[in-house]
Amino acid sequence: MTPQRLAGAILKAFLAVAALLVAAVISLIAFLWFEHRTAVELPAPTGPYAVGRTIEVWHNGPASRDFRAWIWYPADAHRSATPDVYLPDAVRREVERTRGPLISNYLTRDLSKVRTHSFRDADVSPRERSYPVVIIRGGAAAAPWNYSTLAEDLASHGYVVLGLDAVERRAEDNPELCLTRAGQERETCVNRALARGIAEIAFALDQLDHANATRFAGRLDTARLGVFGHSFGGATALQFCREDPRCKAGIDLDGAPQGSVVRTGLGQPFLFLLSDHSRETDPESRKIMADVHAIYDRLPPNGRSLMAVRGAHHFTFSDDGAVLKSHVLRGVLRLFGKLHIDGRRQLAVTTSCASRFFDTHLKGVPLGLPSPDYPELEDFGVRRASAAFKAALTRRTPMI
Repeated sequence: MTPQRLAGAILKAFLAVAALLVAAVISLIAFLWFEHRTAVELPAPTGPYAVGRTIEVWHNGPASRDFRAWIWYPADAHRSATPDVYLPDAVRREVERTRGPLISNYLTRDLSKVRTHSFRDADVSPRERSYPVVIIRGGAAAAPWNYSTLAEDLASHGYVVLGLDAVERRAEDNPELCLTRAGQERETCVNRALARGIAEIAFALDQLDHANATRFAGRLDTARLGVFGHSFGGATALQFCREDPRCKAGIDLDGAPQGSVVRTGLGQPFLFLLSDHSRETDPESRKIMADVHAIYDRLPPNGRSLMAVRGAHHFTFSDDGAVLKSHVLRGVLRLFGKLHIDGRRQLAVTTSCASRFFDTHLKGVPLGLPSPDYPELEDFGVRRASAAFKAALTRRTPMI
């Protein structure tokens, strides 16, 4: 073959490969756009109650800021009740602007096409005289609406669920910024973020007293108060329950413990529900697990649970990670071994654990964990107790 023919063959091969790559990119963009525009429905609540949702703006919160209160509750959903949107238009537009065009238009579903199971401002269900209250805290800077599936499911089981979101968000609202710092500066940043979160929960409880006297007509039972959160929100739930006796039970969804609770522990019933960290052996991961175990070991024996969801991913406890993110992105996570469970399945496991735990410790209905319906749940508490028992046997003085 002459040099000219060889060069021509190479050029044709290059052009063919380039055409295939361009076609693949165009196909990928088209798929992402089509998927983005396709309507999606959140997982259906599993409890017996219909779900109402109301959104209020509460003024003069911590640091004299205004907060948007998202409240889900057991509802009396008659025929005239209006199905609620996932996000009000103004909030949705601000979220899309903040996320940017790539995430908003290609990697996540169109938020205007997400269907919920809540009814807007529906009447409170008359079935019970009052309902226990659960405060929800999102991970990092995530707003409460990111956890609508968990909130709707708890509300369907007879809980009033409240989350706060600052109307005007600031950079310091994102505790992930603390990770860019080191040493004492990082610890100071984390403690400040914890203090802000705890102050917001306390503010929410004060405001609920007013809401209870007006809109909810005495139906909120804040004496039966649960707090749960994801990631840093879970750490905030832990520390709040350590500092405030109003917390009667709490849940940490895959959050690394922070603050004084690591040293002192706490006395309320508490559930640690973790994603799959079985492949993580780095020093930071080992320290986090040591902190979790240190807190767990000091919890009341009849009020503690430490469980992991096999195959689960840290970001799949939220609507966004489990349901709304593109299948392409989730496929990449599977390809690299970061995800081994369907997102809706992970949410189903989580909602079951949350309702069963709170039913036991806020309603006195001992359902127990783990649920037999979810073999993905691994009970580290039982394993840890068994290991401790075996270790104690080996330390016993032999009988003479």
